Amino acid sequence: MEQQETGIYIFCGVEATDEEDFGHVEFEGEKRAIFTIHYENAAMVATEVPMKIYHPNKENLMMHQQVISRVMDKNDTVIPISFGNVFNSKGDVEVLLQNLHPQFTELFPKIKGKIELGLKVIGKKEWLEKRVNQHPEIDEMTRTVQAKSKEAGYYDRIKLGGKAQELFNQLQSEVKTDIFEQLEEKAEAAKDNDPISETMLLNASFLVDREKEEEFDELVNEAHERWKEQVEFNYTGPWPAYNFINIRLTVEEA
Repeated sequence: MEQQETGIYIFCGVEATDEEDFGHVEFEGEKRAIFTIHYENAAMVATEVPMKIYHPNKENLMMHQQVISRVMDKNDTVIPISFGNVFNSKGDVEVLLQNLHPQFTELFPKIKGKIELGLKVIGKKEWLEKRVNQHPEIDEMTRTVQAKSKEAGYYDRIKLGGKAQELFNQLQSEVKTDIFEQLEEKAEAAKDNDPISETMLLNASFLVDREKEEEFDELVNEAHERWKEQVEFNYTGPWPAYNFINIRLTVEEA
């Protein structure tokens, strides 16, 4: 039976000059040692795996994130790498590290001791409906569209969609002013990302100093108290600085 070719799977980059011990990982049913590959003051956290394409199913994505979280517990300067990057050899990873070293050197001081926290704010159905009812022209246009045939109501639906979007933009603006902007003042950096659902009013990421995480959490709790009757909060983290790093790897770069 022909032995399967092995490759090097990478999880993240770290600032490190010495070998660091991150234990083992259960990778698709096999226990595999995690090791670091170095170039000057930078290293890739990696493991040896069969050389193939790995699918981003829930189990694999959780495994990838759990390793990065473990690394974050021991190293305060972590550059996350997207799931699924496998290289032919340690030498290829060293070449990649050498090519990325100028970017890593620039990033290390910016993310050292920093974590990413995510906040999604979703409008509650009852509150959203109440706000719509405060605009009688939207209610009237809705009834007009419903009373007409699909063809006859075409332009009415366009106008209704425009009015509804205006209202949604207004709600997003209210949330941004009262929640996002106040949290942004306490963060090292912040991003107002595009909503990923129809009822999402805020999809934000914040880069926060580890030592100020508890203080930031308290501000989020205060915002939740102000808004808990109108919206749901989905507060996540700590994560490495996914939304504040632009490095994207492909196998070809090695």
